Amino acid sequence: MSTDTKPTIAEEACFEAGIKFGTLYHQFAGTPISPDSAPSLARAMEESIENQPHCRDVTVDVQTEVLEAELAESTADYTELTGRFLEVEIVVDYEDCTIVTRMEMEDGYPLMALESVREH
Repeated sequence: MSTDTKPTIAEEACFEAGIKFGTLYHQFAGTPISPDSAPSLARAMEESIENQPHCRDVTVDVQTEVLEAELAESTADYTELTGRFLEVEIVVDYEDCTIVTRMEMEDGYPLMALESVREH
């Protein structure tokens, strides 16, 4: 007897959010970034991910103070983008469900978390 069950709408919406985070992080990790280029890179990241199905909103905040602190210890004018420079919020609308997710640093690691699930 099979115990397979069909995912709920909320579970499918969470899956969609995970796809968007995976794309955002792995598409842009390693991109050269400086304090001057941070705003345009953040906009490019937002606009790129917002193209994906079911994505209602993406907000990327580059932590410029963290970026500037790292560059102060370097002779370079730029560094590579990693999760330690980012705070991200992604909102997914999937069928009758809205998912709000976030990525921010926790204990030195960029963690992605489910903030809320609202079924309409």
